[in-house]
Amino acid sequence: MITVLSGGIGGSRFLQGLARVADPHEITVIVNTGDDTDFYGLRVCPDLDIVTYALAGLVDEEKGWGVRGDTFHFLEAMARFGRETWFNLGDRDLATHLQRTLLLRQGLSLSEVVATMARAFGIELRLLPMSDDPVPTKVTTEAGVLGFQEYLVKRGARDRVLAVEYAGVEAAAPAPGVIEAILDARAVIVAPSNPIGSIGPILALPGVRQAVRRTRARVAAVSPVVEGRAFQPPTAEMMDGLGLEVSAYGVARLYKDFIDLMVIDRADAHLEAKIRELGVDVLVTGAVMSGPEERAALARETLGALLC
Repeated sequence: MITVLSGGIGGSRFLQGLARVADPHEITVIVNTGDDTDFYGLRVCPDLDIVTYALAGLVDEEKGWGVRGDTFHFLEAMARFGRETWFNLGDRDLATHLQRTLLLRQGLSLSEVVATMARAFGIELRLLPMSDDPVPTKVTTEAGVLGFQEYLVKRGARDRVLAVEYAGVEAAAPAPGVIEAILDARAVIVAPSNPIGSIGPILALPGVRQAVRRTRARVAAVSPVVEGRAFQPPTAEMMDGLGLEVSAYGVARLYKDFIDLMVIDRADAHLEAKIRELGVDVLVTGAVMSGPEERAALARETLGALLC
């Protein structure tokens, strides 16, 4: 089994590549749920949805999220009533959130809902939410404490980040199968996702970081930062606000206690020696996932370096 910790656009694109070079039935993905929120009474799981749409071949590649070709008539109608419309819920996307909410109200756990909906989308990979318990990411900024989506979408990640909290994480439990997927894996990969906003909540759950340290599998992390720039906001904004170096080296420092291998882009080859000083091996390759071939090549090389 290949186990991937993932979230957001960078993670979804890496998974698209991995699904092309490895047996999808052998891949388990643990997805961040710290971004989850309620909008118009519906449960929205942004990272789960991005991963789902990407693996189902439905994602809007230009934006990296949402359903390709979606319309927004629902939001336009809500604006007529003076309702907030800053969170972009497309009409087809809305069906996903409604179905999820209905299943949760029937008493299904989030894990059960994710499995049910993955089947409906024809996804062969095993998707696991990081937890069935709510663990909302709270971002403390100069404008106050904001929910993650309010910080990122409503306010455009323009407020300086002072602190980040994963609310209630101490009392939360990893979803069924999460710890086992890490311990029983033959390779563990931390996708090129936001290390604070997407990977941080997963690792903060009781027992998860310890499991990644204990697993007999080799563990790799793919840098979401190339030449000091992140693939997607708000990775750089959050790292900079917390006083972390916005670089592949800065990401490696965050993961150095459990990774065996750091995957960086050729443009960052000058950081290789510095990362190795952390006690971490380095793979220098093409890490910019500009298209399907590049995504598959990155996944192939990462997996090959882990399993060699």
